[in-house]
Amino acid sequence: MAQNSRIFVRNRAIGYVSNNVPLVARYIKRRKENLVATCVGRCFHTYGCARFSLLSVSGLHSGDICCLSADAYNIFTSCECKIFAWRRGTELKHTYVGHERPVHLLLPFGPHLLSVDEDSVLKVWDIKSEELYLELSFNNDNFQITTIMHPSTYLNKILLGSRQGSMQLWNINSSKLIYTFHGWGVEITVLEQAPAVDVVAIGLANGKIILHNLKYDETVVEFMQDWGLVTTISFRTDGHPIMASGSLVGHIVFWNLEEKRVASQLLSAHNAAVTGMKSLPNEPLLVTSSPDNTLKMWIFDLPDGGARLLRLREGHSAPPTFIRFHGSNGHNILSAGGDSSLRIFSTVNETFNKSLGRASYNRKISKKKGRMVEDPLLMPPIVQFTSETTREKEWDNIAAIHLGLAVVTTWSYDKLKMGDQKLLPERLDSKKSKLDSKVTATCLCLTHCGNFVVIGYSSGHVDRFNIQSGLHRGHYGTPTAHGGPVRGVTTDALNHITVTGGSDALIKFWPFKNTGSKPSSKLHVEEPVAFFHSHRDNSLLAVALEDYSMVILDLDTRKVIRKFVGHLSQLMDAGFSPDSRWLVTSAMDCTIRTWDIPSAHLIDCFQVEAPCTSLTFSPTGELLATTHVNCLGVFLWFNKTLYAQVSLRPVPETLQFPLIDLPTTVGTADEQSEWEALDTFTEDEFKSPEQINEDLVTLSLVANSRWQNLLNIDIVRKRNKPQEPLKKPKSAPFFLPTLPSLQLQFDLSSEKEQQDSRTALLPQSVQSLTVFGKLLSDAGETEDFQPAIAKLKDLGPSAINFEIASLAPEGGGSISLMLLFMKLIESLLLHNKDFELAQAYLGLFLKTHGDVVSSEPELRTFIPQIQTCQLAGWQNLQDKLLYNLCVVQALKTS
Repeated sequence: MAQNSRIFVRNRAIGYVSNNVPLVARYIKRRKENLVATCVGRCFHTYGCARFSLLSVSGLHSGDICCLSADAYNIFTSCECKIFAWRRGTELKHTYVGHERPVHLLLPFGPHLLSVDEDSVLKVWDIKSEELYLELSFNNDNFQITTIMHPSTYLNKILLGSRQGSMQLWNINSSKLIYTFHGWGVEITVLEQAPAVDVVAIGLANGKIILHNLKYDETVVEFMQDWGLVTTISFRTDGHPIMASGSLVGHIVFWNLEEKRVASQLLSAHNAAVTGMKSLPNEPLLVTSSPDNTLKMWIFDLPDGGARLLRLREGHSAPPTFIRFHGSNGHNILSAGGDSSLRIFSTVNETFNKSLGRASYNRKISKKKGRMVEDPLLMPPIVQFTSETTREKEWDNIAAIHLGLAVVTTWSYDKLKMGDQKLLPERLDSKKSKLDSKVTATCLCLTHCGNFVVIGYSSGHVDRFNIQSGLHRGHYGTPTAHGGPVRGVTTDALNHITVTGGSDALIKFWPFKNTGSKPSSKLHVEEPVAFFHSHRDNSLLAVALEDYSMVILDLDTRKVIRKFVGHLSQLMDAGFSPDSRWLVTSAMDCTIRTWDIPSAHLIDCFQVEAPCTSLTFSPTGELLATTHVNCLGVFLWFNKTLYAQVSLRPVPETLQFPLIDLPTTVGTADEQSEWEALDTFTEDEFKSPEQINEDLVTLSLVANSRWQNLLNIDIVRKRNKPQEPLKKPKSAPFFLPTLPSLQLQFDLSSEKEQQDSRTALLPQSVQSLTVFGKLLSDAGETEDFQPAIAKLKDLGPSAINFEIASLAPEGGGSISLMLLFMKLIESLLLHNKDFELAQAYLGLFLKTHGDVVSSEPELRTFIPQIQTCQLAGWQNLQDKLLYNLCVVQALKTS
């Protein structure tokens, strides 16, 4: 069974840049540009170093990529026990199968490829033929391979580093061990070729960096890195004797090889370990990657020879926890994550992704003193925010709540930075109040006009601030709005009322301007409120309760209009569709459910591997964006109902909901085969039967214009008749004959004779029946009137009038043909099909041939049969209509 959602189709994941797999860089001569490939899980991205733009996304692997490597033509990846060769970043050219354990090291070696698996089995492959050339096995207890390299100018030789600290030099051509380096008794983590021949840089797990001469087996120089294990090493090749080394804590050290000392440092270059680092050939540029989901390019142009950040591609370094679409076009998503940052992700092009920075207690000091003071001044993560577009050009338009803080920060979407205002009431300010309170902000709302922020606190207070000046503009309740923590707060579009909900299971409605007064009304709900989610374009408010249910309030009537029950764990987030017809909810039970508000039914539900922490619906209704536990990206889902017909019947709760994989950065290339399969939610195309029930009356699908005006066809023709018909000028002969007279007169007698001769009357024997008349005549023998009925349905009003008029003897028909037409009407009435057509055709027939029917006994005696069928149909229709009217009236009064 295909695992699909009824409404949503996987689109793609955004916000992924890199992970713990080291990057690879290669120079493309045809493009005259260096390309960098980074791993993002099951696929890899290729970036151009000229503009740091994303060029391509590889195909999807069956599992996570273990390692990357590249030569001038291919990018090699390993996934579990298989190795793949990719051309141009997207085309799969070769697949190498033969390892029994996952491959963790790859090294292109001329026309061959070297691979090492976790059992220290080294295999040499022919790249083009995919054949195994050589296999070497090592014992992990004696020599477990941790790194591999090819020493420059060493023909057919490779150098292997081990976990035991020793190194071995092998000749691949003769498959012989050339030399064994006894090592230093510490695990070798990095091997890198130095610009000097015979010299190799060796990084150890204890932080020591050794430049060793392979030819003489002698150490040239040693360095000691203070931050432990050496993760990566790279040498500048632009004429400067600089070696760079990375550490587990994210620092980078630049060593001067001539002076044998530290040249400079990049402290906190990354928020996690520096796993990938590569100096671009003959350029003062260094590219680094890290599991903190960043890819950075550094340039050495400082006065002291140090490096500064030149270009940056980044995403969240900690999983995002709250997202919302910003604006009305659905192109930008605001995202807050556990790294205390606020970011903008574009759904159109990843080049438009931006960062608003990380929340800091003092942004000016953090910016002035650099990255060293970033951590001490860093604020806790953002757990909730609100934004508006009304005044984003004038002042801050985003307000955010931080974990465990009472301070609410402001941000500017237009200026892409954190604002200067920090909203905090005086009673909670430690400098102005002696109260040592642990009150925190729990919810907030920015008014539609973009001027005020309404904030709820864990103490039950609700305060209102002006976001431009940061001044306190009032509070709700005396002294508190609720008896417990405030869980939700919102306002209407016109700032008439403020709605608050708390853990005391009360929802209160306050006048927006009259602060400090009593609520105008209260609404008691069954359980404490968990959170609010409002739809600004109407008066609907979704309220999540702690019993895992969701209720919808109408702010105009202040009543609960819908209640949805079905989730089995804590509700995380909810979102309305733009037309307010659907409510999408997520919970910790790993399900995402879609509820139809008018019918109050569950119409879609699917499961995901990781619980959805936040979701938001695009303002255009095209996309659903979600975030999930332990996932650094934002996942987009297509709304299938926009381009395909979907049956939205209620989903039974007993049905096992499908488990769907999260979208990947590759996109929807693999979705076609899934949607072609028929799943439990897909319905066959509905085909209406000719007659639903013998007791019911069925109407035809013919347009009203073809039968509604048949009785008034004469009036329509008279109304559409032109006032004066067009006159065709008489054609005169070239040579006009004259009559002998005193005045000039022309002889036109011959012309009149020609016109009289052109008029000829057809004999009565030559005339024949029309096509409809022939079909009706044939129906007298076969007793099948369907061909004649189908012909009438295809005709217009004028043609139908002509056909019925032609049934009489004076029109070319006969009495028997008129009787057959009356039998055709009787068959329609007996089968209760095409009811309105039968009435229209019968009325036109009696209007046109009423005198003939009354004078002919054969036709006159058939009229009572048609009358009986017609009365039975009308009586049945009248009974059904009156019954439905009574039921509707009873429901209204109740």
